[in-house]
Amino acid sequence: MKAPEIPEDEKSRLTALRSLKVLDTPEEERFDRLTRLAKRIFDVPIALVSLVDERRQWFKSCHGFGVRETPRDISFCGHTILGDKLFVIHDTKKDERFADNPLVVDTPNVRFYAGYPLKHMDGSKLGTLCIIDRKPRRLDAEDVEVFKDLAQLVEQELMTSQLATLDELTKISNRRGFIVLAQKSLDICARQGVRTSLAFFDLGKFKPINDDFGHAEGDMVLKVFADHMKKSFRNSDVFARIDSDKFAVLLTDTPFEVAEKVIARFRKAIDAHNQEAQRGYNITFSDSVLAVNHGRDRWVDDILKKADELMSEKKRNSN
Repeated sequence: MKAPEIPEDEKSRLTALRSLKVLDTPEEERFDRLTRLAKRIFDVPIALVSLVDERRQWFKSCHGFGVRETPRDISFCGHTILGDKLFVIHDTKKDERFADNPLVVDTPNVRFYAGYPLKHMDGSKLGTLCIIDRKPRRLDAEDVEVFKDLAQLVEQELMTSQLATLDELTKISNRRGFIVLAQKSLDICARQGVRTSLAFFDLGKFKPINDDFGHAEGDMVLKVFADHMKKSFRNSDVFARIDSDKFAVLLTDTPFEVAEKVIARFRKAIDAHNQEAQRGYNITFSDSVLAVNHGRDRWVDDILKKADELMSEKKRNSN
């Protein structure tokens, strides 16, 4: 038996998979109807939506197989996610990679396997739509096209979990979108040894603006702040509205000292807007800046928590 290799983008792939928050969730009809359809179209006893986690393959939808997960090192789907096309084993008994695989020798007695990789928006392979038969068989060209169409429908259902990656008001990323994009950037910077900083912003006196000038005016403040972020930061930076009145930016190829200067210029841009707008209030904000230590700071979520704690400490010390 040959265990599947680990993809080169394994770390970012797992980050993308876990960002969907689908693992270990209950069965859902939107996935089950697609595996039922695959089972019926191809006349097979087993059809699965399999997500390949770090050490297991976990089945979001499972028709014809009585377990929800199996070890990754014996999985067929672990092999499938290494490629971009349909992965087919016409007869497992004639393939030395799988002939003595426990899933072939014992339940569910796989003799035929076909799986199509399911992709995240960033290109990562999350898992597969797969079908299994207990007898050898082949697929023709039309079968392959139908299988691909079904897999794309499963992908669309998976991605609905990430439709809320954009903040509807400001049109920049929200917290979920920031975590996904910033984690990808952070992983790349870590591999290449590129210095990285994270800045965290908290708007000042935002509630009084809402109370005194109305929520429409408060919404305008958020949009103005986001628009200035778009103008002030580079396309290579990742920025987002993290919470109701909190924002963050991951500055790539930017050491701490430079990041502080960038934030100072950003503050001047906001001050210039206040002088020009003259709306009866000023847009103000507190900030905290962290230099990312790639050996210690591996996860964006943890870095955000550190920045938030630093912000709170700065506010306490200023009072």
